[in-house]
Amino acid sequence: MIRTPLRPLARILKARQVGENPDAIEAENKRVRHEEMRDKSRSRAEGRLLMLGMMFFFAFVAIIGKMGIIASTEPEEPRTALVTNPIINQRANIVDRNGRILATNMDTHALYAQPQMLVDPSRAATELAAIFPELEAEKLLKDFTGNRKFLWIRKQISPEQMQLVHDIGEPGLLFGPREMRLYPNGPIASHILGGARFGREGVNSAEVIGVAGVEKQFDEYLRDPANAGAPLQLSIDLTIQAATERVLAGGMMLMNAKGATSILMDVHTGEIVAMASLPDFDPNNRPRVLTTGDQSDSPLFNRAVQGVYELGSTFKIFAVAQAMELGLINPDTMIDTKGPMTWGRFRINDFHNYGPQLTSTDVIVKSSNVGTARIALQIGPERQKAFLETLGFLKPTSVELIEAPSGRPLQPKQWSEISTMTISYGHGLSASPLHLAAAYATIANGGYQVSPTLLRQDHPALGERVMSERSADAAVEMLRQVVVRGTASFGEVVGYEVAGKTGTADKPKPTGGYYDDKVIATFASMFPASDPKYVLIVTLDEPVETSGTEPRRTAGWTAVPVAAEMIRRVAPLLGLRPQIEMSSLEGVTLTSN
Repeated sequence: MIRTPLRPLARILKARQVGENPDAIEAENKRVRHEEMRDKSRSRAEGRLLMLGMMFFFAFVAIIGKMGIIASTEPEEPRTALVTNPIINQRANIVDRNGRILATNMDTHALYAQPQMLVDPSRAATELAAIFPELEAEKLLKDFTGNRKFLWIRKQISPEQMQLVHDIGEPGLLFGPREMRLYPNGPIASHILGGARFGREGVNSAEVIGVAGVEKQFDEYLRDPANAGAPLQLSIDLTIQAATERVLAGGMMLMNAKGATSILMDVHTGEIVAMASLPDFDPNNRPRVLTTGDQSDSPLFNRAVQGVYELGSTFKIFAVAQAMELGLINPDTMIDTKGPMTWGRFRINDFHNYGPQLTSTDVIVKSSNVGTARIALQIGPERQKAFLETLGFLKPTSVELIEAPSGRPLQPKQWSEISTMTISYGHGLSASPLHLAAAYATIANGGYQVSPTLLRQDHPALGERVMSERSADAAVEMLRQVVVRGTASFGEVVGYEVAGKTGTADKPKPTGGYYDDKVIATFASMFPASDPKYVLIVTLDEPVETSGTEPRRTAGWTAVPVAAEMIRRVAPLLGLRPQIEMSSLEGVTLTSN
């Protein structure tokens, strides 16, 4: 800025010419300059005061806002500072095929103590023992008065228990937030879901990890934050699963069975719509694993997947279907059924004497061991083994359960001709009911392999063709005749054309040989026979039907009625309309009002 001079030469000369005093000009210029300086100083001071005032204003607004936030939030318990990796405690839901909740999360709290902060340890121990009966006051007091600085008391407590602990008023009793796994349907689908438990824990959170079933199989997916909480959708239908379990439990009780299992599978997609194993458990309170005895006696044992059994005459249809596929027989071929059939030191007998010959269809209908063994001899060991391998009987199933690899079939070390004969009628090779369901689905869908799955599928998932449609359809018709006029006559359900095969296998002893009075009874079925859509397997462990004068153990008296009632219950739930045959109109007279 250029300052105006106090004594400008031009004005001074002019003032002298007119006789004015030049000092007046200087005085006037000093006054103007001083006024300008005063105005600038005042303006600067006012700006600084305004800025300072605004700073105080915003500071007070921030303080008032923070106080408001603190006043509106819930009080929090003091937390112990931990230097650990952050614990991811969010876990996605598991839902059924219709989106209904099977497993979800619930907010709860854990209770822990910092003994050095306790005011009255003796009173705290007594009060806690009164709230939690499983705790001992003496042991708590010993822990509270010892050298421990941290003590877990309960990993999960209810809101009511939390309030009771609050009422004790001890500052050393603290709460840590938890997200626990909840199974709202209790034991329904327990073997499928498996269960979960706490993994890494801190006072601020705990991770939930799967321990069995799909919870373990899909643990990484369920815990992955990248999935944004998207639920895991299974293929099972909760309503059908519940109905299946109820019928199976009733049948197990009526037939005095030790255990039971059932599988309902879509023959075109391999989707497992329902799968039950009894006895079961509540995954909300998962029992401990057996450390002694037979693991199959544990309620945790999944008989449908882990249980490998000789499944008896349900295997006969595979021998006949393969023989038809190879062109060795047709449904009307006469088969030699004279018995007993001797092979070295082995003798093969039928349950009844069926005469010297039966058609191949009647071999299945009457369930002739001798007839099936002679058909198997025509096939031979190598071809039989290869066929059963394509049906999946020589390796564990691929179902999405962590327990699936343990269900490995038991096959003979040397696949001899006698093995070929016994395996053809279900002895000498042990497999799980799920193996059987997948193999029957192959016959039911026209000859294509299917892989059993517990995940919802949007379209058919057929594998390679195992047999021609012609052979598969002929096999289905044979199985239909088993229900119409054979060993599964109790399996008929009006309107649903059930087809299937019974199987009664003597139960092997742990020390070798077989029991005389213990069997595995199985009914492998499909419906409706005219256009099969579903396969149903029902297996009972050591059933005994006692309504008659003598105990009856065969599948026709035990497993078949249970399966028939199950189909009667679930078929309408599956959306299958019953096909009712119209009665004859002969003799009916049309009249008008």
